[in-house]
Amino acid sequence: MKLILAPMEGLLDFTLRDILTRVGGVDRCVSEFIRITDQLLPPRVFTRIVPELHQGSRTPAGVPVRPQLLGSDPSCMAENAALLATLGPAGIDLNFGCPAKTVNQHRGGAVLLDEPELVGRIVAAVRRAVPPTIPVSAKMRLGNRCDGPALDCARAIDEAGADELVVHARTRVQGYRPPAYWERIHEVRAAVRLPVIANGEIWTVQDAWRCRDVTGCDTLMIGRGLVRNPGLALAITAADRVARVAPAGAGGIAWNDLLPLIGDFWRQIAIRVEPRHRSGRLKQWLNYLRGHYPEAEQAFAELRLSNDPASASRWLTAQLAPMPEALA
Repeated sequence: MKLILAPMEGLLDFTLRDILTRVGGVDRCVSEFIRITDQLLPPRVFTRIVPELHQGSRTPAGVPVRPQLLGSDPSCMAENAALLATLGPAGIDLNFGCPAKTVNQHRGGAVLLDEPELVGRIVAAVRRAVPPTIPVSAKMRLGNRCDGPALDCARAIDEAGADELVVHARTRVQGYRPPAYWERIHEVRAAVRLPVIANGEIWTVQDAWRCRDVTGCDTLMIGRGLVRNPGLALAITAADRVARVAPAGAGGIAWNDLLPLIGDFWRQIAIRVEPRHRSGRLKQWLNYLRGHYPEAEQAFAELRLSNDPASASRWLTAQLAPMPEALA
């Protein structure tokens, strides 16, 4: 089983990609989307969102990162993809899955699934513009308001020459509400020739196995599950090697082992984020972590009402006191 770290706009940026891929088990990442409108973006925009392009399109841990483009104009998407290709990406991904209202109002993301023909033209234009050595993949939901267009969109992406297709097993309207309709991914997989990757509602080792069994996909994409439990990918791959003997809830890394990584996350945030936003970034991740770690629940409660980065630094210093090298 191969595992891909999902794109998550506003959360899973290069800093968190760095931290999560250090833990292990992740085979590839997809970046948060780069919005393409009506102009050719300068290279600095691509490298600002995906700074891994400066290091062979890989995280410091060596995991490949595939930049993702979002837009609705085939020509403009192709022109920007061609420029991006000169920066040496590990591939180029196309976003047909973002459910954000603002994005959809500007004809981006999942709203395009109402137009399978346009989806196909975008993929075909990008595929023609990019050297054949660079993979082009796409990510889609089951549909916009309903899942009726799912097979038409998947076939359009396949026929346009994409190398892979990720399917998030919900529509835009369904958002992130459980369940994820994995059986529909199985139907998509049966309708196309290209490899299909399953995404949606994978929180545990057992979820990963069930998703693989239902969908038939041997590659899974995980987003929120890995943010909540940074050791999940490592646990899935380890359990897969020992023939599924892991008990329910198994996996992950201990809180004390995660703390130095949280400290490094904070150090990177302190370098590049304005002071008034730093505590918010830490609390954002702690809010996810408390779904797996009781210690994160306590930490979030302590820091919830403070936006003072000094308070966050004091909390981390106290937590890391037995291991001072973590904040050296």
